[in-house]
Amino acid sequence: MERTYFAKTLEDLRVVASQVLEDFSGPGIFLMNGEMGAGKTTFITALCNQLGIEETSSPTFSLVNEYESKDGLCVYHFDLYRMKKIEEAYDIGLNEYMHPSAIVFIEWPELAMNFVSPPYNEVHIQELDGVREIKIRKIKS
Repeated sequence: MERTYFAKTLEDLRVVASQVLEDFSGPGIFLMNGEMGAGKTTFITALCNQLGIEETSSPTFSLVNEYESKDGLCVYHFDLYRMKKIEEAYDIGLNEYMHPSAIVFIEWPELAMNFVSPPYNEVHIQELDGVREIKIRKIKS
């Protein structure tokens, strides 16, 4: 399955986040790809808000933030931008967060690929003339 969404405003982004959670429902892994400033963290915040998580922050320095959705699901938000070696991913126990009963958002997922197996969702965000284009593709195998 593959879907493309467009958002010009923060309100649009909230609507898109709601639609994404409907289209790609339940626990799962979302690998967030996009240039610096494309809106990965902003989109994850919108997704978390739709999950009933009011307070979020970027895990740029902590590497991971843990939340609980209104339905009791564990939600993990990783920002691996500062991570340079695969050993660092092992050191933080990244593999322990990859379980089927959680929602996992990973920004800059290149070093996480050793820990991710299908099914997962590949997300590509880019800004085109002031409009965010968000493409999501479910990888099944």
